[in-house]
Amino acid sequence: MKKVALVTGSSRGIGRAVALRLAREGYAVCINCRQRMDLAQQLAQQIIGEGGQAIAVQADVSRRTEVDEMVRRTEEAFGPVTLLVNNAGVAGMALFQDVTDEMWERYFSVNLNGARNTICAVLPRMLHEKAGCIVNISSIWGQHGASCEVTYSCTKHALIGLTRSLALELAPSHIRVNCVAPGVINTDMVKVLGQDTLDSLVEQTPLGRLGEPEDIAAAVAFLAGEGASFITGQVLTCDGGFVS
Repeated sequence: MKKVALVTGSSRGIGRAVALRLAREGYAVCINCRQRMDLAQQLAQQIIGEGGQAIAVQADVSRRTEVDEMVRRTEEAFGPVTLLVNNAGVAGMALFQDVTDEMWERYFSVNLNGARNTICAVLPRMLHEKAGCIVNISSIWGQHGASCEVTYSCTKHALIGLTRSLALELAPSHIRVNCVAPGVINTDMVKVLGQDTLDSLVEQTPLGRLGEPEDIAAAVAFLAGEGASFITGQVLTCDGGFVS
């Protein structure tokens, strides 16, 4: 079967690195974005220029109809999705008492419901083929919690629960479900913390550096590959030893 990957939130950062890595490993890739279609199209053109296959599709993963249309377009272009990477997410810092209902609902609608929407959209074909792989991108804060990031941490912890439970449910159909939990990764999302905070985070990381998006892409590629064919329901932490 042709290798087809759908990577949500892949116009930049971790998602971009994942999409590029998978394309270089022979996947036809759907690059998804919510806003930056220009960046998504640039990445698709880069992949095509390197001899790969890619399309860019704008869709808000929190909207089921948009997700269904994205999957339809991917299947029309390449065939059934064999690898789903749920990377799209929103994050931010706030004291718990300052979290608004709108903020709470938005985080859950994207970080958790978005993963549900994409899984529901690709799952019928995976079940029919009795094959497939799902990799969810969580966070070390989903494993251990984080002050001033309660909402984000809750969504990422729930994503780990989804991973472990769904892995058990889908294993008889030979569909594997795993999770990657990145530590502090050098993306636009963390650069807003300021240089002093970033320097402190580096000092707290035993390997002495921030992670790069390519580090997470390598973890996803491993979990999607034949070398991980007996691995399901697991969380692969990639944090440079930040949390031990």
